Amino acid sequence: MFNILASANFWQYAFMRNALIAGAVTSVVAGIVGYFVVLRKLSFGAHALSHAGFAGAAGAVLLGVNPLYGLLAFTISGGLAMGILGKKAFNRDVQVGTVLAFMLGLGVLFISLYKGYATEAYSLLFGEILGVSHADVIASLIAGGLVLLAILISYRPLLFSSIDEDVAEARGVNNLGYSLFFMVLLAITVSIAVKVVGVLLIFALLVTPAAVANNLTRKPPFAMFISAILSLSATIFGLIISFYITLPVSFIIISIVFAEYLLVIVLKKYNLL
Repeated sequence: MFNILASANFWQYAFMRNALIAGAVTSVVAGIVGYFVVLRKLSFGAHALSHAGFAGAAGAVLLGVNPLYGLLAFTISGGLAMGILGKKAFNRDVQVGTVLAFMLGLGVLFISLYKGYATEAYSLLFGEILGVSHADVIASLIAGGLVLLAILISYRPLLFSSIDEDVAEARGVNNLGYSLFFMVLLAITVSIAVKVVGVLLIFALLVTPAAVANNLTRKPPFAMFISAILSLSATIFGLIISFYITLPVSFIIISIVFAEYLLVIVLKKYNLL
């Protein structure tokens, strides 16, 4: 795959180089964080955070500041609210839905108050990976590196609390602390992933590859590796394909990920895995 990238003519274009680098970083981080999202039953939470990010971006546009600041502020605050309200997995969906409804309401309010056309905020709905700048690439590298480092440092207790909250709590693990910690990591991951697939399609990178990996192996390190590879391959090949045919990048990425998921489900159904 790397030889193909090195020899292909699209590599001469700066926007494609930026998209490939930022997309690669984002997809790897999303694949690894997504594994914990699946374990912690937070798929709906990841979706809700992306909508909270849109509300934040809309608020930032209203105030005349960079939408990225509003995106980060709302995803992190929304993540913390979900972590505090939904302490247990069995009632988390209700709390997440409550936060989501409030954030969507704020988004509608901000957009209605803005008198111009909020192009930057609306572009986050479907992603704009081909519009990624060099500064965005640097920001993705820094944010992605920090998220991966945080997961590496907290790996064992975070995994323990993700697999079985009750047993982890009995063993002295601070479930609330790790829940809040992970929600912040998820918020940052959502913020950088939104650039790639957009608010409406965030499941593509954060949930589906991890769900596929979870069907292939029950060993966490291998599952995270598979999830990251699936997410990375979908993003890279999605960008390459979109360069040669006129279809939206996010649609192609999602189609590849969805095809991977269907393939694994079919193979498992017929006991071929």
